Amino acid sequence: MPYAIGFDVYGTLVDPVAMGTHLQGLAGDQARAFGQLWHEKKVEYAFRRALMEQYQDFGTCTRQALEYCLLRFGLNLSDQDQQRLMEKFGQLPAFADVITGLEALRKQGHTLVAFSNGPEAAVRGLLHNADVLPLLHDVISVDALRTYKPSPRVYRYLMRRTDGTPEHTWMVSSNPWDVIGAKCAGLKAVWVQRDPASLFDPWDVVPDMVVKDLVELSKRWE
Repeated sequence: MPYAIGFDVYGTLVDPVAMGTHLQGLAGDQARAFGQLWHEKKVEYAFRRALMEQYQDFGTCTRQALEYCLLRFGLNLSDQDQQRLMEKFGQLPAFADVITGLEALRKQGHTLVAFSNGPEAAVRGLLHNADVLPLLHDVISVDALRTYKPSPRVYRYLMRRTDGTPEHTWMVSSNPWDVIGAKCAGLKAVWVQRDPASLFDPWDVVPDMVVKDLVELSKRWE
């Protein structure tokens, strides 16, 4: 039976650490470390805002995380240059396996949606630029709920939007916390372990499937 599949965007479909290429002129040899911290910090800020019920959209979390990183690395950047850097988030590349993997999954008859903490318009633009958008049936953002993954409300919203049931709705993510959140909400979940050295959180929750990329996922469901 075909599934409804929600794909995390940042880190699963597109590579946020690729921002390092845009940071070379600013951070030099520390560009990749800057990009990694920026990604981690914006996710942390979303978590905090969800817990405190002080919602601001993901763009705000991203901008504030940038400001933190500039302080952390002792760098200065004008507001105008910060905005130009923020715009680069709309130009992140898809991982090499994503197009092929999504094409195969779509041919298998599954309903494929992007499911993101980012605002819908920004995510659509990002996925359009990465040539991923035409392969998806929809883009679903948490923005309508004014909270963030891994809130259980968010994963239930994915099921409602896709007319799915817990046993036939899957979350696909490279983020262990996202997988755990989906599982705790009753969904099925795939962990995309892009880095063999990455670890899954040692909770009493395990993914239903572990794959190295979306091509492997499509083959597992042939």
